[in-house]
Amino acid sequence: MKNIPMSSAAFEQTSAWRAALASARRGAARAALAATFACAALSALVAAPAQAAPIDSLIKSVKFDDVDGVNKLLAKGMDPNSVDNQGIPLLVIAAREKSDKAGAALLANPKTNIEIEDKAGENAMMMAALAGDLNFVNLLIAKDAEVNKKGWAPLHYAAANGHDDIVKVLLDHSAYVDAGSPNGTTPLMMAARGGHVSTVKLLLDNGADLTVKNQIGMTALDFAKTYKEPDVVEGLTARLQQMQQK
Repeated sequence: MKNIPMSSAAFEQTSAWRAALASARRGAARAALAATFACAALSALVAAPAQAAPIDSLIKSVKFDDVDGVNKLLAKGMDPNSVDNQGIPLLVIAAREKSDKAGAALLANPKTNIEIEDKAGENAMMMAALAGDLNFVNLLIAKDAEVNKKGWAPLHYAAANGHDDIVKVLLDHSAYVDAGSPNGTTPLMMAARGGHVSTVKLLLDNGADLTVKNQIGMTALDFAKTYKEPDVVEGLTARLQQMQQK
């Protein structure tokens, strides 16, 4: 085929068209590249895990009894009396979760308030007694934690769940056997309510008064009857009869 010469105007139009096409391609490439970078940055932002606050890390370490984590954060100056978002202090969390190693680390810190309470007025000794954690109770006693807390006391909590070993330790450390809660409820009443026969006997053998009444006039025997605990009813009735025969 014969080559047909191109006019200058046609050549210029063709050159201009090619230049425009090349420019458009370069612009599209730059836009695509920018979009790629933007997507990558967005993906990185979305995928990047949120950095946990130091207090969250400390709370988690206490809950999971991670003593190394606790010691590391305390060494950085974290407050051993910090609370979680529900106002529960670290030491109370440790007692509740039976995190004995973490609890020991907190107790070893001179800044730790051993008697610190949550919003319900519960401290570490009470929660350890409720959980049946004798080791934690002993750790607290070794640090001179208060055994006879005013109001609801550790002995109430230990008796409520029938933890005889803790009841005995508390009594051995001069816990008041007939401690009265704000409404006059005693540890014996709590043990009777829960149907804990051996705990009831232990308290009675240590001088608990089964004739004491709370603010609504209920005795330990009344609690056992109300909560349908026949074995406790039988035992308390027998004790009461023995008292009356003397």
